[in-house]
Amino acid sequence: MTAITVRPGRLRDAAEEIERSTGLHVQIIGGTLVMSPTPRGKHAGTVRRLRIQLDPRLPSGLGAFEVSSILMPDNDEDYVTPDLVVLPTDWEENDDWLADPRDVALAVEVISSSERAGGIAAKAEWYAIAGVAVLLSIDPRKGAWTLYTHPRDGAYQGVLHGKYGEPVPLAAPLPPELRTDELPLYAPRA
Repeated sequence: MTAITVRPGRLRDAAEEIERSTGLHVQIIGGTLVMSPTPRGKHAGTVRRLRIQLDPRLPSGLGAFEVSSILMPDNDEDYVTPDLVVLPTDWEENDDWLADPRDVALAVEVISSSERAGGIAAKAEWYAIAGVAVLLSIDPRKGAWTLYTHPRDGAYQGVLHGKYGEPVPLAAPLPPELRTDELPLYAPRA
């Protein structure tokens, strides 16, 4: 993952141009452009397996969406695009491209094989500052997950770590848990 800084007020333009010209996935986190390549098959497979679990178990009015971005309140230049996000189903009829973080029931980030600890921490902090109620970070490098809940004052007050094979406990309106026993692991880096 590569990060660059662009003059304030032009971040969104720069992000769109980079995506258009390179095909890289671009987010703006804390005023910095963060780029990553298209996810690998196991990354995409992890998202797919979680979505298959969520879709039939979500209550009426909520849906799991991919390729949907969340805005940072009071900052039109900052946004993230989680791998999976649970939003009200009327999102699919919305012409906006940035969802309100208060509407997010769950955001899921699958860690890329090349992602660094600092980038992972910065994303979690971004979600907490934005007020996203629940963030699930899945790490196929280690076969581990972290559930972040109760954002307050720019940090998550609840942080629960687990390993693949241990279910992720969730609270209403989400299903009671997500299974992790069938999530793929990345091959060891050479």
